[in-house]
Amino acid sequence: MKKQIIFPLVLWLFFMTIALSLGLTIHLFYLFNFTYIGTCVAIGLFFHMKKYKYARLIVLFAVGLYMFLYLGVISNENMQIEGFWILLFNGVFYAAVLHYLIAKIFGPLLFGRAWCGYACWTAMILELLPYKIPQNPRKNIGYIRYIVFAVSLIFGIILFLKQVPYMGNVMFWCFIAGNILYYVTGITLALLLKDNRAFCKYICPITVFLKPASYFALLRVKINIDKCISCNKCKKVCPMDVDMMVNSRKRVNGTECILCLNCIEECPQKALHS
Repeated sequence: MKKQIIFPLVLWLFFMTIALSLGLTIHLFYLFNFTYIGTCVAIGLFFHMKKYKYARLIVLFAVGLYMFLYLGVISNENMQIEGFWILLFNGVFYAAVLHYLIAKIFGPLLFGRAWCGYACWTAMILELLPYKIPQNPRKNIGYIRYIVFAVSLIFGIILFLKQVPYMGNVMFWCFIAGNILYYVTGITLALLLKDNRAFCKYICPITVFLKPASYFALLRVKINIDKCISCNKCKKVCPMDVDMMVNSRKRVNGTECILCLNCIEECPQKALHS
């Protein structure tokens, strides 16, 4: 019971610290923004740990729709990776830049890839598809993410150097087009490979930011080796193909855990814990 409270509480306190710091020093909007996101994720994680069936899906939509519709469409903030590059190159350290620094570059030192499991607006759609448990072995095509990452960087550099007029409009339509491309690619891959998270494993450029810090994540799933009976059930239900049967940070696909906690729920010996 303690961990069901402490785990979400630590996450909530992290976001509240960010909310108060940015809200009082930059703009009150950040007080609302990070309070909302942190509270949604913490509450969702709490109920998910208590085994409420749709808790994680609900928080995915609560945060994902907020970021996609309110920040992206209504407020015209490009939260995609090209928006991050453009603002960064122009020396504008708010909006997408803050989002990436907190959620995807330094934040994973605390919570790993919880972003992917509880907040991503691409994943919220992919989670509705029928292949929550991968039906086929993992493919050796993860290098594609680095190609997509490089393309996004080059695209950002070109837009910056060209000083394209009406950059706000350009960024808005890039956001819309980019998301359509992500959804079409993600759904197609999921159906072809029978794996809802195929896009996350092979294509998503954001993972290039997420993976390094996630290696050192404080909040992570661990195993009591003495209780483990090597039934492999945890590996079979993991949507990201993480080998939870070892505690080492070098475990196979260890930086890809999205804290869905399926492995903990499935373990017959209760050998896994967060």
